[in-house]
Amino acid sequence: MQLKIMPKKKRLSAGRVPLILFLCQTISALEVPLDLVQPPTITHQSPKDYIIDPRENIVIQCEAKGKPPPSFSWTRNGTHFDIDKDPLVTMKPDSGTLIINIMSEGKAETYEGVYQCTARNERGAAISNNIVIRPSRSPLWTKEKLEPITLQNGQPLVLPCRPPIGLPPAIIFWMDNSFQRLPQSERVSQGLNGDLYFSNVLPEDTREDYICYARFNHTQTIQQKQPISLKVISVDELNDTIAANLSDTEFYGAKSSRERPPTFLTPEGNASHKEELRGNVLSLECIAEGLPTPLIYWIKEDGTLPTNRTVYRNFQKTLQIIQVSEADSGNYQCIAKNALGAIHHTISVTVKAAPYWIMAPQNLVLSPGEDGTLICRANGNPKPRISWLTNGVPIEIAPDDPSRRIDGDTIIFSNVQERSSAVYQCNASNEYGYLLANAFVNVLAEPPRILTSANTLYQVIANRPAFLDCAFFGSPLPTIEWFKGAKGSALHEDIYVFHENGTLEIPVAQKDNTGTYTCVARNKLGTAKNEVHVEVKDPTRIIEQPEYAVVQRGSTVSFECRVKHDHTLIATVTWLKDNGELPNDERFTVAKDHLVVTDVRDDDGGTYTCVANTTLDDVSASAVLSVVDVPNPPFDLELTSQLDTSVQLSWTPGDDNNSPITKFIIEYEDAMHEAGLWHHQAEVSGTQTTAQLKLSPYVNYSFRVMAENSIGRSLPSEASEQYQTKAAEPDKNPTAVEGLGSEPDNLVITWKPLNGFESNGPGLQYKVSWRQKDGDDEWTSVVVANVSKYIVSGTPTFVPYLIKVQALNVVGFAPEPAVVMGHSGEDLPMVAPGNVRVNVVNSTLAEVHWDPVPLKSIRGHLQGYRIYYWKAQSSSQRNRRHIEKKILTFQGSKTHGMLPGLEPFSHYTLNVRVVNGKGEGPASPDRAFSTPEGVPSAPSSLKIVNPTLDSLTLEWDPPSHPNGLLTEYTLKYQPINSTHELGPLIDLKIPANKTRWTLKNLNFSTRYKFYFYAQTSVGPGSQITEEAVTTVDEVQAVNPRISNLTAAAAETSANISWKYEGPEHVNFYVEYGVAGTMASRQVDIATQGWFIGLMCAVALLILILLIVCFIRRNKGGKYPVKEKEDAHADPEIQPMKEDDGTFGEYSDAEDHKPLKKGSRTPSDRTVKKEDSDDSLVDYGEGVNGQFNEDGSFIGQYSGKKEKEPAEGNESSEAPSPVNAMNSFV
Repeated sequence: MQLKIMPKKKRLSAGRVPLILFLCQTISALEVPLDLVQPPTITHQSPKDYIIDPRENIVIQCEAKGKPPPSFSWTRNGTHFDIDKDPLVTMKPDSGTLIINIMSEGKAETYEGVYQCTARNERGAAISNNIVIRPSRSPLWTKEKLEPITLQNGQPLVLPCRPPIGLPPAIIFWMDNSFQRLPQSERVSQGLNGDLYFSNVLPEDTREDYICYARFNHTQTIQQKQPISLKVISVDELNDTIAANLSDTEFYGAKSSRERPPTFLTPEGNASHKEELRGNVLSLECIAEGLPTPLIYWIKEDGTLPTNRTVYRNFQKTLQIIQVSEADSGNYQCIAKNALGAIHHTISVTVKAAPYWIMAPQNLVLSPGEDGTLICRANGNPKPRISWLTNGVPIEIAPDDPSRRIDGDTIIFSNVQERSSAVYQCNASNEYGYLLANAFVNVLAEPPRILTSANTLYQVIANRPAFLDCAFFGSPLPTIEWFKGAKGSALHEDIYVFHENGTLEIPVAQKDNTGTYTCVARNKLGTAKNEVHVEVKDPTRIIEQPEYAVVQRGSTVSFECRVKHDHTLIATVTWLKDNGELPNDERFTVAKDHLVVTDVRDDDGGTYTCVANTTLDDVSASAVLSVVDVPNPPFDLELTSQLDTSVQLSWTPGDDNNSPITKFIIEYEDAMHEAGLWHHQAEVSGTQTTAQLKLSPYVNYSFRVMAENSIGRSLPSEASEQYQTKAAEPDKNPTAVEGLGSEPDNLVITWKPLNGFESNGPGLQYKVSWRQKDGDDEWTSVVVANVSKYIVSGTPTFVPYLIKVQALNVVGFAPEPAVVMGHSGEDLPMVAPGNVRVNVVNSTLAEVHWDPVPLKSIRGHLQGYRIYYWKAQSSSQRNRRHIEKKILTFQGSKTHGMLPGLEPFSHYTLNVRVVNGKGEGPASPDRAFSTPEGVPSAPSSLKIVNPTLDSLTLEWDPPSHPNGLLTEYTLKYQPINSTHELGPLIDLKIPANKTRWTLKNLNFSTRYKFYFYAQTSVGPGSQITEEAVTTVDEVQAVNPRISNLTAAAAETSANISWKYEGPEHVNFYVEYGVAGTMASRQVDIATQGWFIGLMCAVALLILILLIVCFIRRNKGGKYPVKEKEDAHADPEIQPMKEDDGTFGEYSDAEDHKPLKKGSRTPSDRTVKKEDSDDSLVDYGEGVNGQFNEDGSFIGQYSGKKEKEPAEGNESSEAPSPVNAMNSFV
């Protein structure tokens, strides 16, 4: 599947047909490479309204690109500007930027005007905006004489600024002679016009240096107005001033300074109008005078103020709306209000708009014969007029082009040719401004090219977006296809986003996005492709973050920061304190995964941040350290205002240890009743140091206070002096009063007695009263000692009683107690539930219904109904005495219930009983029911026995829970090959009475998997599985046979030969011995004369050899065999045994162990007893062998294994020549 993209952004959906987006129009992301022919494009120009600094050279920028490189020309005030005629004007090389040198001579005012740049080549001409050049101005204030102002306290005042008109407008602010800004408030503030407004003046406003400053940022100059003098006086001082200085003082009225309602200082009247351009900041201002100072409020009539764009400034006297739009037009009302009244002013706002783009024309690249459009759409208020130019000339007077047609704001091109290339300008203008856009039409025939660098490597973090660039160009506009993988597998997931510039976006990169991606661009003229590579890295994570810590001074704190990152990236961990570097202090230790601060101080508190960085990502985690401690205990406790029921306790707080005290806890001790035990008395705010404490009668009080902050509670203070209150009658009665019978004929009344603190005096007793609820009897009462129970005997069964218990002491009775209801004792229910019905739902669930018993027969509180049910015993179980019964209880007055967990295919019996607080009533008649069959459980066991080449026998035990009558067994099996793949499944039915089954015709040496289960008429049960293997294929053994054995003895050697028949690659052993030491095991051979002679000769030769070796060895020399062995370093020579005096044996058996004592051959290669003891066996394949003169054996070895080092060390003792016997290999 191929995915083709074109400029329009699309998201790929899985399963769709190949996505190909064709677009023969321009796209904003399409850039024509500069090595191709193209019309000019303005790339940089000065702003439309260009205010210059007259002290610097004038630089009017105009940069453009094109192929061939464009030439530049300028107009000034609509006519050609010949720069060659002005020595002060130069143009930068390969640029249209003008530099006017006014630093040496000339004036900036000379070059004021409207400039326009034209960039031209053979394909067309692009023009810049009209650039209006104006030098900045920072004029001085006109000189004026400012008279001192004398004003009565409370009167309004406006100090005018009226700054000179500069370019750009000045920034106004008021300061004094010391260049300190004058304080402003709701009463005194600066208006938008720069004037300083006083809602009312106060004596502290008197000063002689109210100075208005104008700052001209463009020229970095500040101009200042002459200082204004203000004196605020009272009425008495005013009369003196009038009399003495009336002739030379400007006087601002003589009204009284009494309070007055608001009046607007600006704007004037009840209504005004404001016009603003779209996109600007709308500023509305209302400043009012009055006494007291009025406050300003703003509303919009028939609407609400935009929340996110509304800003209040200047103490709410100025309302600003950011990025104002036509929707903000309407009536705004400001309201000035003080205690004496309110006034309002309505400002009608109209939002006009200079032209703004809806769709600006874009460059259009077409191939010969294609069609296209240039669209120029703009809006404004009033609606702008659209006009077209081509190559800087109004299109109406430009040369005619048959391929274009103008339709209002659109130029339509048809069947373009190379001569159709040109630059078109769209001008949208109204009375508030204009927009000018250049867009070229470039007719090219160009095969695709990829502009992105080849083999770019993109390293991205997992779960973040990845953007793979594929900048392209071609004409006709190419289609873009993306492939993944070296084999060109097409992208077909729905996780990709394709952008109009060819970029492939992976919104959430994952590890499987790693690989090579190929971008292919195609048009009818050719194909281009580019490969990029993506590596998706694991994100850096802080797996153990620092945690908030609260520590005490002098302790140690540790912040953990364990980082996990991609193993191919290098992570660095940096610690910050309060977003700055850690203090340069040895108490701060930074280890790999943590920061430790020892001996913590108060100034160590703050925010500690762990920052983990790699080249691709960074993460951080912060924790706050608070250095605090529990407060010190309060001290200086004092009791004052001591009354019978209250006392005032005061104390002095201890040090809070840098954590504010949140509360004080007051505790008391009752030395009379509970000495040594402290109880909670009260809590007060951490700002209080006294508390009024409510006291109880007959208590000997002591108090102590503890302070608590966010860290913990302080130690208790020292106890206060003791204070004992007088006795009084109890103010409360016992709680938890209950009446319950323990027997059917009694009523047990219980209560929670008062403690000594609550008794309020000595002699605490209780008055217990009761009577039947539904009778007319009077209360029966009895006074008992300080106990918690009283039993009333002789009551009827389960009758409601009214009960009350009242406390009293030697002073008097407690208030009248509350009445509670109880019941006399319960008895067992008398009636069993009737009409018991059973509905069997399925094989394991039954529903039971019954009729309720009469309420009077319950004789107690109804607890519910209880079902007893049990499974009927089989004949083999009936001898058991115990029947396992199960019980289910259903609370309340329910008349039905479900019995879950029944066994299928079983007989059950049940009965139902009613239950009250005393116990169960009689059982209902037994009701029997049966459950239907179910599916069986799995067979109890499955074993595979007697495996052979082609058969396996299965044995099993029936299911422990058949849950019905078994109908059959099902056996399924299938072979498993060496790669653990399962073969075809074979299904076999087996009669239900079988417990053994043999499978035949199986493959030898093959593993099989078995699935086995039983069935009833309901269906199959759970299966049991097993595996087994048939035995390997048997091979008929071929016994080796040696014949034609001959031996030719020489003086020091013997030549032995034989003929061998049998399997290849076997080992041969040659046995020899001294005559008389080896018993014959074959009578027929041993009695042969030739054999006896041969053996005697061989034995004699060996004996002579051994004697010679023994003599030479004792002399320190080496016998020939030893020399040969040393020369060849035979690793299999076994040492002589020290225990029996025999030589070790030579063998090439795989275990390389010496023969057992008395054995002549290895256990797996022994000569049978009927063979001769004197037979000679060796390695080989029917080849001849011989003994050399020195006694060593020379033979040809075929297929013999590489020898390994022998075990043990050589013996230093000489062997006995009589019993010596050795085997050579």
